[in-house]
Amino acid sequence: MSVTFRPARAEELQQVQEHIVKSINDLTERHAFGAMASVRPASFQLFSLKDDARGLWVAEDEGEIVGSAFSWVSGDLWFLAELFIAPRMQGSGIGRELLQRTLSHADQAGATTRALITFTFNTVSQGLYVRHGLFPRLPIYMVSADRKTLPTETFQSPLKFTTAGDADLGALAALDLRALGVSREKHHGHLLSEASMRGFLLHEGDGCIGYTYVSSTGHIGPLAVARRELMARAVGTALRIAAERPSAQVSAFLPGICEAALSVASEHRMRITFPMVLVSNREFGDWRCYLPRNPGYM
Repeated sequence: MSVTFRPARAEELQQVQEHIVKSINDLTERHAFGAMASVRPASFQLFSLKDDARGLWVAEDEGEIVGSAFSWVSGDLWFLAELFIAPRMQGSGIGRELLQRTLSHADQAGATTRALITFTFNTVSQGLYVRHGLFPRLPIYMVSADRKTLPTETFQSPLKFTTAGDADLGALAALDLRALGVSREKHHGHLLSEASMRGFLLHEGDGCIGYTYVSSTGHIGPLAVARRELMARAVGTALRIAAERPSAQVSAFLPGICEAALSVASEHRMRITFPMVLVSNREFGDWRCYLPRNPGYM
């Protein structure tokens, strides 16, 4: 074995996603959750490569991609979106080498807050992160339900909402600053350009008090509100929007500390499908005011 490490190239990012899906499904199947991942376009990876190529790396063994890592930076936050190793190569030190390269990305960018989301049952990876000063902080649950079984009569006091566009980037960024402590303006620009996504501003009276995204597959997130007491109504509004789309399922990632979101999900018969955990070098953000989109986007 002669593994080499190099920066990722745009033309191979879709192939890298295929490698990642195989690695994820190998892990989830071994833990009796079944195959959970499917190959999707590498649009966010391509966007991030153009924005800051320092965070994307691959490991090769005789021309075959056997590992990959992808991190992004926004303001003071460095986030590890992906770190996966081919099943046959796990335990060989490739993950450690890739992690060190992406952590160098954080150093170069001057990001002092470092975080990621991983599977709760992925104890080997968590051990690696702890050795690098990244500690488990917060459970995050994937919840889902059959769209047709959502009890729509339980939607109470929905918020008014309008479709978000590029002119609203400032408002979206301001909400992220309040909830997370960092602006995600460039990432909102990317999401709003995605054909499979729709963004919505949430209103109370004359003020914009939050936002939510809903994908064509019925997935909710990211979602942010200006104040904790608005979260229940925001999640209810997002569920109503998702219920009106033609997808088979409705799903979301809910922080374990966000009782309002978990309560609304339970009332609407959504079930926890698998557990994840936020890992970081220090506490940041108010996770009663923010729902992540997925483990890569946050």
